[in-house]
Amino acid sequence: MLDMESHRKDYGKPLFLECYGSMVESLSPVFDRVPKYAWIMKLLLEPERSIIFRVAWLDDTGVSRVNRGFRIQYSSALGPYEGGTSFHPLLGLGVMKAHAFESTFSNALVGLSTSDGLTADSFGGAYGGADFNPYNKSENEIQRFCQSYMTELSKYIGHEVDLPGMGDGCTPVEIGYMYGQYKRINEHYGRVGRGLLWGGTPRQMQATGFGIVYFANTMLKDKGLDLKGKRCIITGSNYIAMAVAEKILELGGVPITMSDSFGHVYEPDGIDASKMKAIKKVKAERGTRIGRYIISSTTAKYNEYESVFDIPCDYVFNCSRVNVMTADNVSTLSENGCKMIAEGAMATTDPAAIKKAQKKGILLAPYKAAGCAGAMVNGIAIEDKILSPLNEIELEQKMEAIYHNIKATATEFNKRGDFHAGANIAAFLRVADAMLAHGSV
Repeated sequence: MLDMESHRKDYGKPLFLECYGSMVESLSPVFDRVPKYAWIMKLLLEPERSIIFRVAWLDDTGVSRVNRGFRIQYSSALGPYEGGTSFHPLLGLGVMKAHAFESTFSNALVGLSTSDGLTADSFGGAYGGADFNPYNKSENEIQRFCQSYMTELSKYIGHEVDLPGMGDGCTPVEIGYMYGQYKRINEHYGRVGRGLLWGGTPRQMQATGFGIVYFANTMLKDKGLDLKGKRCIITGSNYIAMAVAEKILELGGVPITMSDSFGHVYEPDGIDASKMKAIKKVKAERGTRIGRYIISSTTAKYNEYESVFDIPCDYVFNCSRVNVMTADNVSTLSENGCKMIAEGAMATTDPAAIKKAQKKGILLAPYKAAGCAGAMVNGIAIEDKILSPLNEIELEQKMEAIYHNIKATATEFNKRGDFHAGANIAAFLRVADAMLAHGSV
């Protein structure tokens, strides 16, 4: 019934329908046990607020350009809205709605990092961005666009209202320009590394990537496995993928790939610290493709396997939606001995692939759980009166607590070993219980 309603209301938004349908399927045992929760899920078909606005700006030739800006404030049941910002030419309302929906439940899992579920860093879910391509623009054009975007967005955000973050195409450069404009038109002073837009200087950027690896490593240890000496496919080459590779190296793993929308590089003997430094240098230049890395390596292979998932490995850390994993990919990975798939971005594993992984006995670390570290650390930064570096011991402990809570939730609802369902159920119950307390709003 809920699936039919979602298809009626959101026809033409396939990514949102996939995310919503996957959530509904996971929640069937919850609805059987407590039918009133189905009403909450119906409410969650609609965000609390969908903001679409015009972003007019001048390019370097003096020609007026227009883009469409978005901010989907999905749920404030648990706290102020919090979620990323993406700038990409193909962004539309359906993609934004899907991201905001997923952000709502990923952020909800932060509460599982403590024994009583009460945290100072609880957030609702939101997401925003624009159909703007920063990769073919000059720095002056990016600055003018970001200032225009923030002039309108500033009407809807604030410390106790909405805390936008980074995302695809929205790097520390764009964050800095947006914060500068926000400070210019509001009574706000910069607090570097803390608060709204981090005072224009994001700190602790590695938190999400580190959190993904900590969650995955906890899952492996629970099964008697570890990262030491294991070959790891990493897709993507953004700041999250870079942090994942850095932490895998630190824990003794062997990253063997990185990718972008043009293809993937493969190091048969692994990407060590010096090679990682070379990749970071290549990707530091805006719009540079990962393929340029092969100039600095005598051992790297570029797009030698048709699919990055055809490369033999032990574990996969999928941090890019360019590489959405299919059931066929999972079959190939299983044949090659892969034991775990960790999602490092939203919806990187399609529903059929999730089911195939479960049948093949491959561990799956869902992004809702693995990716909530960013919101967690953002909250800590806001609450701390003294700016301190990322406390990795605390972050690891929190990710371990989230893992064990998800595992227990899956077992409680007869989904033992299904961490995808466990994460969905645990996140939904936190949001739903708060919404029930607020009434029909």
